[in-house]
Amino acid sequence: MGKLIFEHSGEEQEIPEGDPIASACEEAGVPFACTEGVCGTCVIEVVEGMENLTPFTQEEKDFLGDQGTERLACQCKLKQGRVKIKF
Repeated sequence: MGKLIFEHSGEEQEIPEGDPIASACEEAGVPFACTEGVCGTCVIEVVEGMENLTPFTQEEKDFLGDQGTERLACQCKLKQGRVKIKF
């Protein structure tokens, strides 16, 4: 099990390794619309643990451009460990 930590609240949610983070993010208040990686409503900032998420998808590369600290929550899966995000 990995952990997704929400910086604004300090809340931590356990997520099975290899699972998407979308459900946990939606429960925490991240807005979602299309869930396909084209609308950008679910943009999050990864504060710590970027290496613990799956690589950027083509949808993220197309929408976000630079592969910095922003990700689309609908596209990310937790590989392992801890990831802290803010939105």
